[in-house]
Amino acid sequence: MRRVLLFALLTAAAASPAAAQSAAEWAAVVGNEVRVTTGVTYLTASNWDAKLDVYRPATPGPHPTLLHIHGGGWTGGSREGVVLRTLPYVQMGFAVVNVSYRLARVAPAPAAVEDCLCALKWIAENAKEYGFDVSRIAVTGYSAGGHLALTTGMIPESAGLDRQCPGAPLPKVAAVVNWYGITDVNDLLDGANRRVYAVTWLGSLENREAVARRVSPLTYVRKDLPAILTIHGDADPVVPYTHGTRLQAALQSAGVANELVTIPKGLHGNFPRADQLRAMQAARAFFVKHGLLPAVPASSN
Repeated sequence: MRRVLLFALLTAAAASPAAAQSAAEWAAVVGNEVRVTTGVTYLTASNWDAKLDVYRPATPGPHPTLLHIHGGGWTGGSREGVVLRTLPYVQMGFAVVNVSYRLARVAPAPAAVEDCLCALKWIAENAKEYGFDVSRIAVTGYSAGGHLALTTGMIPESAGLDRQCPGAPLPKVAAVVNWYGITDVNDLLDGANRRVYAVTWLGSLENREAVARRVSPLTYVRKDLPAILTIHGDADPVVPYTHGTRLQAALQSAGVANELVTIPKGLHGNFPRADQLRAMQAARAFFVKHGLLPAVPASSN
């Protein structure tokens, strides 16, 4: 895994000569400054082991911690497939916890939501060993992972979706960065916005509309939520842009700190370089604004 991180950094340096010096310098020391732990089982459910990987600073903690969730419409994708997406957050100084969760072929909704809540509990329960700062936990994800980042940060313990991992209470999330995530699952089950991936995730559940509401971020909008940043292309063909704008309107009405970064003509991720850089800069500024990162990056970043 260290080799993957080093290779990615060196590749980035070669692709961008202007940034080559800083990227190469970081690559030269990352082997000493980043600790990598892979394949940790944080939950066993549906006869399946949910695993995670941790990339954390080698310096003594506690460190701001980011729960990182892959996409794939709850039906595909993997944590291994988004390793490179963790790099900007590692460079920012986060301890990154990159998770797998039960896909539809293993268990239908709400299994993925349950798993990510259990991963959040795992962070709190293992904070001392890994140097996690439980007062500075953020969650991020892409597409279905954006949805899961939102549910992880928004769902209260009273909803009962953390019962797969009883014990310690759910820690409080300080911020969520939602990359083009689903906010209203029912909207994708029928009608003009029907999406096969959503239908597959809910399967033939008799009460699928009720389950869809139970796992929809819009269901949980209230005043006492973490700060939420949404990044969404206004031409997204996979997750309608209205999912981002409806969430923003609901959060504003509830008095929740939030921002919406719109990518003009943006599709479902794979944004043009300038737009991707702008989005990542907005994410870092958001973390600084809400106290997860220092205003001035450390010299090693």
